[in-house]
Amino acid sequence: MSISGHILIIDDEAALRHTLARILQRAGHDVTTASAGQEALALLAQQPFDLVYLDLRMPDMNGLEALKTIHAGYPELPVILFTAQPDLNSAVEALRQGAADYLLKPLQPQALIDRTQAVLALHEREQRRKEIQSQIDALQEQLKDLEAGEGPQAGRASQPEPSQRYFRRGNLTLDLHTRRLMIGERAVNLPPASFDYLLVLVRHAPNVVDYQTLVAEAQGYQASFREAQELVKWHIHHIRQAIEPDVRNPTHLINVRGTGYRLVTD
Repeated sequence: MSISGHILIIDDEAALRHTLARILQRAGHDVTTASAGQEALALLAQQPFDLVYLDLRMPDMNGLEALKTIHAGYPELPVILFTAQPDLNSAVEALRQGAADYLLKPLQPQALIDRTQAVLALHEREQRRKEIQSQIDALQEQLKDLEAGEGPQAGRASQPEPSQRYFRRGNLTLDLHTRRLMIGERAVNLPPASFDYLLVLVRHAPNVVDYQTLVAEAQGYQASFREAQELVKWHIHHIRQAIEPDVRNPTHLINVRGTGYRLVTD
């Protein structure tokens, strides 16, 4: 069965960029293109993608730098690098940093379509596996609660300790088992990494959390000040979309210029 996806192609060669886009669009995919790394990072912050094709050599940042930044911000997003100048060291480094594959130009149309299908299918299976595992974990917790209710405390509703499962600030509740955000009674799904950033902000609220601390605690990634500042912006965008009544005038997630962010829920 054919699997469609939203694909981002990053290449500074306009002709190749448009050719790859046409091939994938004819195969049923939604395609967005970018001519440089920074443009691509901005697009990733604005909308979700299922797969990224990334040229190894670009004018503003090389593919390995872009891969590192993308993988830090979107660890579950598959990225395939391609290049016209094969380099074994670059290929090994790309795979070590989490690239899904490393392809050589020129990319044959059918090979491009087949590889796209294979990566999207694998990604879909992995996402489904994680969803099922999350459901299993939740059911196991419910089973523990039921079994606990059969002992001396029978008749009392057994509730997981907030410190074990839930973090709450104001009307925000983060369920660490299902990794779901509740705003009042409304369930909101956040990208996995953005959920972790919000969790850090909730834990520290209402104190300011600097950029590097946010990245380190949310992703276990030691970043420079500038790199951390750029990484955080993507996730702040997703969180604000979820919790702010007006994202243009945020009242809950406040930017402390040049330092970081703080969460205000009262």
